Amino acid sequence: MYTIVIADDEANVREGIRDHINWHELGFEVVGDFENGREVIDAMEQLQPDVVLTDINMPFVDGLEVASFLFNHYPRTKVIILTGYDEFDYAQQALKLKVHDYILKPNTADEIRQILIRLKTEMDEEARRTEDLTKLKGRLKESLPLVRERFLNQLISGNVREGELKDKLAYLELSIEGLHILVAVIDVDDHGELEKYYPETESALLYFAVYNISEELIAKHNGGIVFQNNNEKTIVILSGSEVEALYESAINILEQINAAVKSFLKFTVSIGVGDVCTGLNNIHLSHKRATSALDYRFLLGKNRVISINDIEGNAKAHMPYNKVWESKLVTGIKSGTLEETELVIGHIIQNLKESYLPLDRCYIRIQQVMISIIDALDELDIREDAIDRLESNPLTEIYDLKTLNEVEAWLVAYCRKVSLMISEKRDHFGRVQMMKAEAYIQAHYADELISLGSVCKYLTMSKSYFSLLFKTYNSETFISFLTKLRIEKAKEMLKQTNLKSYEIAERVGYADPQYFSVIFKKTTGMTTTEYRNKI
Repeated sequence: MYTIVIADDEANVREGIRDHINWHELGFEVVGDFENGREVIDAMEQLQPDVVLTDINMPFVDGLEVASFLFNHYPRTKVIILTGYDEFDYAQQALKLKVHDYILKPNTADEIRQILIRLKTEMDEEARRTEDLTKLKGRLKESLPLVRERFLNQLISGNVREGELKDKLAYLELSIEGLHILVAVIDVDDHGELEKYYPETESALLYFAVYNISEELIAKHNGGIVFQNNNEKTIVILSGSEVEALYESAINILEQINAAVKSFLKFTVSIGVGDVCTGLNNIHLSHKRATSALDYRFLLGKNRVISINDIEGNAKAHMPYNKVWESKLVTGIKSGTLEETELVIGHIIQNLKESYLPLDRCYIRIQQVMISIIDALDELDIREDAIDRLESNPLTEIYDLKTLNEVEAWLVAYCRKVSLMISEKRDHFGRVQMMKAEAYIQAHYADELISLGSVCKYLTMSKSYFSLLFKTYNSETFISFLTKLRIEKAKEMLKQTNLKSYEIAERVGYADPQYFSVIFKKTTGMTTTEYRNKI
């Protein structure tokens, strides 16, 4: 049953309409009748009728003003205008206010009944559509997690058109705020450990546990998007307005996830971190780089947060070769682990032997392997240098080889040369970064606020990787290096100046003179006074 109110300043007209129509038969109930538009407006909040039948010419507030009010505040309420005016401009105004119908006086009860019959049919249909839409929304809400995950997997694969991104994100209630975006890929290190710690548990539940921990920790910070891809890896999408702040925050959060998984689940994960990209349409590029970073787990070991910037600087990312053994070969070459590389080459050659392919097909397969290696060199920005040092074109040189055994020996030698070039480039990058770190420390050792974090922020490098690299190149930790430098500077001042001990402490970065004295004696075996007296 729909509700209706009647408004007309002529009592006989208003009462005639109210009393001479069988409203229940038509599916309506009259819940109020008023003599002017102001009374209608005042009663709307309480009555909230489905239909308002109003005269157009009334005192205080006329019918068009009522229609305007309803249009702005109660747009679902239907309005029927009842008037003796037939001027065109009145009809125009009524249409603009989306008035449902327009009846000229004098009129009959039958005319009103016909209008109400049509109106009820339309309202019934509208109610059915609303009900269907509500059901569809309910079903969508139930399946929303699956739809989101499918969309996000398409997004990181680059299979969503740029023009659709914002609309789909809004529709799926996904929020990626900030111009800059970073993607990380989280993967279980050793699937065998799952059976060791959880022999009776399905591994899928443990992958979900990794996802759940990641989601909880991400939610505690400024938020982000966490989901699982088709390979049961956990994908994290973070965004921000500043590149450095986003990168630093991401590394911090990901290291917390790494530690939490080990603590609560008793197995480890490795996390590949992609480049910070700009714009939604470049998310798939950051994902590719994060996947590439994860491949370096073989080089650096398990249970690490591995940033592609740490490994390869700003090298241009390329899609990895998608064959299983060829992909493993490229990973082995990049890591510089020759034994693993030779083992993979042995599998490739053995597969060729077992396939009984014709000679020309074998050559094509070997060329595919070589193209994967060349792509890896190109990804690391090693091009002309590689051609000069390898002296010949590997794609044509293989035709001089007559057996697969010869191909295997040649391919092993070729991969050794390629691995050497990559190692030299990586070593050069590491040396340059450590030289920059030492120069920064030399310039800021007197600053009491200098720390591992400030140096890493300057280099745009994660703390864990910087510590590993610094210890490798300097044979000591960052703290040890900084302390030694400060004590050496203090010794120079004790020799060359008459400064007091507390003054020297301040000039070499120690705010607490007593702590400086302790460190000085621990390092030199003497107090500052004893040292000065000795020299």
